[in-house]
Amino acid sequence: MKLVLTIVGVILILMGVVWILQGFNILPVGFMAGQMQYALLGAILVIGGIGLVAFSRRRRKAQAAPDNDAKGR
Repeated sequence: MKLVLTIVGVILILMGVVWILQGFNILPVGFMAGQMQYALLGAILVIGGIGLVAFSRRRRKAQAAPDNDAKGR
């Protein structure tokens, strides 16, 4: 599940970057070129993707911690 969350997060980041570039007309391909609402939506996707990757990585480390606590008891 952690791997799936990481992959989805990376895909969201990549999609967001493409949408930002299209919104700012740096990547003038398709109907999104030069339309600022897609740059804003791309930024939201990037932030969401970073959050998802951070959540999946944090979850991985949090699951390893209880094993260390169990040894001390």
